[in-house]
Parts: sequence; structure tokens; C-alpha cells
Amino acid sequence: MPIVNRIAALHGDITALRRDIHAHPELLYDVHRTAATVAAKLKEFGCDEVVTGIGRTGVVGVIHGRKPVQGAAKVIGLRADMDALPIMEATGLPYQSTVPGKMHACGHDGHTAMLLGAARYLAETRNFAGSAVVIFQPAEEGGAGGKAMIQDGLMERFGIAEVYGMHNYPGLPIGQFGIRPGPLMAAADHLSIDIEGIGGHAARPHLTVDTVLVGAQIVSQLQSIVARNVDPLQSAVISICMFHAGNADNVIPQTAQLHGTARSLTPDVQDLLERRIREVVEGVARLHGAKAALDYRRNYPVLCNHARETGFAAAVAGEVVGADQVDTAFAPVMGAEDFSFMLNARPGAFIFVGNGNSAGLHHPAYNFNDDVIPIGTSYWVRLVETALPA
Repeated sequence: MPIVNRIAALHGDITALRRDIHAHPELLYDVHRTAATVAAKLKEFGCDEVVTGIGRTGVVGVIHGRKPVQGAAKVIGLRADMDALPIMEATGLPYQSTVPGKMHACGHDGHTAMLLGAARYLAETRNFAGSAVVIFQPAEEGGAGGKAMIQDGLMERFGIAEVYGMHNYPGLPIGQFGIRPGPLMAAADHLSIDIEGIGGHAARPHLTVDTVLVGAQIVSQLQSIVARNVDPLQSAVISICMFHAGNADNVIPQTAQLHGTARSLTPDVQDLLERRIREVVEGVARLHGAKAALDYRRNYPVLCNHARETGFAAAVAGEVVGADQVDTAFAPVMGAEDFSFMLNARPGAFIFVGNGNSAGLHHPAYNFNDDVIPIGTSYWVRLVETALPA
């Protein structure tokens, strides 16, 4: 496996940095310690420019190659996410979270550390022509930090022509990558349903309109949308994950609230889901004599890889681990990623790197595998040196 020798030598330093970030998780845009660490390291490494506060708490480093170029210099963006999750860690690791109720359960600590390792190498060697822009993003976990950075002028301010992202993938063996052109991760839409009935005594249900019953029927009937309205050759998910109603075991509540998510990989299916969810919610409520209001919000769009850049990213990954270890027809996943906003703004590609046999993402026993570090970091530097040949 042709890991870059200098990166192999930095493995211990990058691991120590990753574990420090792991021990101090921060949520959404409140990543002040992590962002400060990133900015300090980028300055220490000798980046030509370090800018903080992009998208509220994002950090950007600019590294210029040492070779002259003809005309305008090409600029490649590399992105990592910094935020953690509101989960109580259950790993028992020596470096486990020191903040109760928060942990790096998605591997963003590893993503940040690998990109910092790549920044250190690129600033040392500068064996490329043009510029590499390393992007450290807050609030990937539901806060649309990628969108915030774009709205803050990320692409225009730094002249980014192409942008690339990477995420670890539990279950994919160490030393393997997965990628595909087109839709790779789903659109994530949020739905909230407010139900109003007639509350009353649990022993006299005939005098009430039971919002618990109405809510239960809505949950059940929503599943018929994917089963009977979506083309079986298409992909869709509707999950109701929160059901709030009542405060006593002998009172039928006047109101109930449901919250959940809808996932899709194409605009047509996304439109279908929104329309049918509204029809089901309003129809079921009317059938029972209740009222129901749906708030449907389209959050993260489909993450759609660009064809040319996907082929390029796959070729670079193949140089690191061998072409036979790169799955270029990786099955799409119904999880979502706000790197989709960046791919809507510029050509680029998102790739999965194997995390081995670890607990799944967003699980309290999950841990980023430090054996991934030299692989992912080598991918980053080879991508820049290949895209911007000196």
C-alpha cells in the first residue's frame, strides 16, 4: 500500500491530535475550542493564509504551491467537518469524551485530524502548482454549516474551482474506498406534525377525539407511502422518530406532536413524498375528526457526485490503496451530508474510506479507527499533487 512516507512518519502526531479533539467534543456551531486548535495548527504549519469565522465558526487555510503556473492558478478545496453529536459515549477509551452527553460518534475528529495532517505535509513540501484550500466546517450534524460557509462567500472568496470531501465508513474494510458518480447520499427533509383533538377522561373515550390514536394511525399510514406510492426501483425512507402526547395515564391528551425525517435520492421522489405525507396526515386526521398541520422542511439536498471529478477521485484513491480496493459503484446510502451544498456550488466528489469493523455511525460505542489516518491523509495529498501537477 503506497502510503506517503512522510505521512506515515506523522501518524503518531496526527493520532494524538485526533484523540485530543475526540476528548473535547463540541456541537453544531459551538466548536470554538476545535476551531481555535485548527487555526493554531494551520498557522504553525506555515499556511499562507488562515481565516476564521467563515460560516460563523468555520476555518479555512490556504496553501500555495511552489511552482509557477501559466495564467490563473487553479484552486482545489478539501473539506472536513468538526462537530460532534449529543450522545453519551460508551467506549471506555482512555481518551473518551470529557464532556457528558457529547461525543464524536461520527468520526469528525478523524476527518479534521487527517485534513490537518495533509495541510502540514502540503505546507512543508508544496510540490504542486496552484493552491490548496483546506476547509474545516462546523455544524454538519443538522446545522447546515456547509451552506453557511457557502453563503459567507467561501467559493468566491478563495477562488475554489473544485471541491472534495471524505467520510469514514464502518463496515468497509481498512484500506478500501467507496464512491460512485451521481447520487451517493440522500436528501434529508424534516417533518413536524401537530395534531389537535378533544381531550378528556381516559374512561370516557367516546366523548373525546384521541390524539394518541390519530398519531398512531398517521405513523402507520405514512409507511404505506414508500410501500405503495414509490416506484420499487427507487429509494425512499420515512421515519417518525419522536411522538409526544399526554402527561398522565388517565387523561386523553388534547394535542400530540410527531417529528421525523423523509429521505430520497431524486427530485421526483422528494416531491412525491412531500405531497403524499401531507395528504395522509390531513386525511387521517379528518377521518377521526381531528385537525393536523404538517410542517415539511427540505433541509439537506441530495449529495450528487460530478462524473469527471468522481473518476479523478477514484483514480487517486486507487494510487493509494490499489485500484482493486476502490469500489466505483458503491451503493447509495440514505444518510445525508451537507457537503451536498458544496457540490451544488462547485464540481467535485465525496468518497467513503473504510473504518473497518467498528460500531456504526452515531452509536455510543463508535470510535474512529486510527489505522485509517495514513490512508485518508495520503489520499488528500495525492489528490492535490495530482490535480495540480508541478
